Amino acid sequence: MNPEKDFAPLTPNIVRALNDKLYEKRKVAALEIEKLVREFVAQNNTVQIKHVIQTLSQEFALSQHPHSRKGGLIGLAACSIALGKDSGLYLKELIEPVLTCFNDADSRLRYYACEALYNIVKVARGAVLPHFNVLFDGLSKLAADPDPNVKSGSELLDRLLKDIVTESNRFDLVGFIPLLRERIYSNNQYARQFLISWILVLESVPDINLLDYLPEILDGLFQILGDNGKEIRKMCEVVLGEFLKEIKKNPSSVKFAEMANILVIHCQTTDDLIQLTAMCWMREFIQLAGRVMLPYSSGILTAVLPCLAYDDRKKSIKEVANVCNQSLMKLVTPEDDEPDELKPVVLRQAEPNPDDSLVKQEGTVSGGPSGSCDSSFSSGISVFTPASTERAPVTLHLDGIVQVLNCHLSDTAIGMMTRIAVLKWLYHLYIKTPRKMFRHTDSLFPILLQTLSDESDEVILKDLEVLAEIASSPAGQTDDPGPLDGPDLQVRHSELQVPPTGRAGLMNTPGTKGLECSPSTPTMNSYFYKFMINLLKRFSSERKLLEVRGAFIIRQLCLLLNAENIFHSMADILLQEEDLKFASTMVHTLNTILLTSTELFQLRNQLKDLRTLESQNLFCCLYRSWCHNPVTTVSLCFLTQNYRHAYDLIQKFGDLEVTVDFLTEVDKLVQLIECPIFTYLRLQLLDVKNNPYLIKALYGLLMLLPQSSAFQLLSHRLQCVPNPELLQTESPWKQAEPLRRFTLNGVRPACIRCPVYLEFPPRLFEPLSRPDASFPRRPQAFALEADSGSLEMGLPGTQGP
Repeated sequence: MNPEKDFAPLTPNIVRALNDKLYEKRKVAALEIEKLVREFVAQNNTVQIKHVIQTLSQEFALSQHPHSRKGGLIGLAACSIALGKDSGLYLKELIEPVLTCFNDADSRLRYYACEALYNIVKVARGAVLPHFNVLFDGLSKLAADPDPNVKSGSELLDRLLKDIVTESNRFDLVGFIPLLRERIYSNNQYARQFLISWILVLESVPDINLLDYLPEILDGLFQILGDNGKEIRKMCEVVLGEFLKEIKKNPSSVKFAEMANILVIHCQTTDDLIQLTAMCWMREFIQLAGRVMLPYSSGILTAVLPCLAYDDRKKSIKEVANVCNQSLMKLVTPEDDEPDELKPVVLRQAEPNPDDSLVKQEGTVSGGPSGSCDSSFSSGISVFTPASTERAPVTLHLDGIVQVLNCHLSDTAIGMMTRIAVLKWLYHLYIKTPRKMFRHTDSLFPILLQTLSDESDEVILKDLEVLAEIASSPAGQTDDPGPLDGPDLQVRHSELQVPPTGRAGLMNTPGTKGLECSPSTPTMNSYFYKFMINLLKRFSSERKLLEVRGAFIIRQLCLLLNAENIFHSMADILLQEEDLKFASTMVHTLNTILLTSTELFQLRNQLKDLRTLESQNLFCCLYRSWCHNPVTTVSLCFLTQNYRHAYDLIQKFGDLEVTVDFLTEVDKLVQLIECPIFTYLRLQLLDVKNNPYLIKALYGLLMLLPQSSAFQLLSHRLQCVPNPELLQTESPWKQAEPLRRFTLNGVRPACIRCPVYLEFPPRLFEPLSRPDASFPRRPQAFALEADSGSLEMGLPGTQGP
């Protein structure tokens, strides 16, 4: 500094003392400056006051010499003390040079700057609030200062400033929020602690409504929650807890939509505390905001669904995620299936645009954990950018939701509970929004079929529920179902035609025409046959699936859909099967299910009696396909009490190649005969006279078997057949009823290679032609002609109707 330079009104002694290296001498100079300024204040000489402040600022506080800077700082503090309440008029000139010294490399100089600013603020009090942002910015730097003395001084200044803000009602929150949003992304531990402490203070002031600006700082708060310091994490938890309490008290003033994106991101983080806290917030948002959260469903599901598969180590997160999932599912109602233009107008905060890309928060956003699903939805699916608040209908963006569900269901690494939740969502959407969901059925159908190979029975059960809903929903009815996977699998829908009786409203629609076999069965839509065809194709390509889960899948379908329709359609489809070995295996599986499953009790009774035209048609349809397997054909005849035909079939078994598999099937049939299902058959053995072909058929099976346990079992049973003479009754056998004729065309027997005759009770079928005197007096019979492919009742050579 030039000693000859004029620093008036500062005297040479004051200038010399301000430049001294000793603190005591600089302090003496500061007292002289305070006295001088007081005189100027008394004289109201503002020009000289400004000149003194400018000189101290430019020539001392901003000097290149460190001792001069120290002198300038203490001189500015002295000016402020002398000005008193008038210091507010000169705050800009007083504060700016002091704040500049906050960046000085000398820690002692930073400490003196902090001390000077403390004195300036203490005198000015509320007058410093217009300069709050620059003060806060400077303090945030000092809070992270490595020197403990500087940090201690900044804490004193920080407490003083907090007291001023708390006491004042003139705090400019709008001007402060941008600075807070910028500083909140600091990675410094002390700076984070400083920021959290200020947010707590501002939140506690009644006149300051920080909740309105929570979307600006929420992302930064969640990042601070992941700090390594336990104290900072605890402080941040307290802040977030206070905000959540405020949200619950005043949900109407909360900008839920603007914060939904932030929660979606942090619900996918790997930090357990952040994830749990974000998930708790998401739960409250869904419950408080209701349908306002629906536009963000795809993003919420992306975050929530993986959490449902967590183990007990993350039990808390899993439980909260489950509540979020259930609450969100309840928000979907039938009104979401209506066209958007017909929806009622409701007040909402924001409506996202599904075409907008993933929201990028200001600052560094951690995002979710990497995964196959998350990466697939980084644009336009996970979260949406909210638009402005307005009155408009809340729209459920089904495209994004279905894509998320499809992604999670396709990912083999996803846990079982997540897959179950996805299938529950699909089922719920098909129930609540069937018309919109059927637009996505073609894309969902392959993955739903693939899910049948899942290792979990629970997953398969839920998957079957979804497939059954698709196959039976009225929304799936179409005028033209279209080709069903190639010409080799084109099935004849006429086989399921229904008489025009009962539920006429459903039966007369184009989509249901020819898709049922009984007027009392549920409506099957155009996807029913497609489902049956693809299910059989999957069984054919995955024999292990058929072996391990085939019976389980078909039994569950019989509960979910109509068993008669399932067996009728599968039998019809198997007629077109070119792989005869698979057809035989599939028929055997279906036959076992038919004979043993409790779910098919009613269907067995229907086939046992053959009292109705529908049951007769079903028998004829099953018989065609059951011919793929000779033993199952005999068991079907036993079930339907066609013992004459069963005997005739067994007689022809001698012409077949008797293999181990064939004998194994005969063995299983003998075991079935001893089961409760065939109790009526065993009781009919008492009526020897009227059931001779039953006994002959059983003896035929006995002759086929080698000396085995099944042979002994059946032999013992036949030994119990009573002598017919002992059971002779006085009532003579009534004369047989007039003969009836019934023709069934289109048979393609796969295993039987000779004509046989099947005796039927005459009561089963209506006469196709009027009986006359020339009608042959002999039992009715079915003639199965292997060459012509026809099954005809009556004498060979007679013409059908």
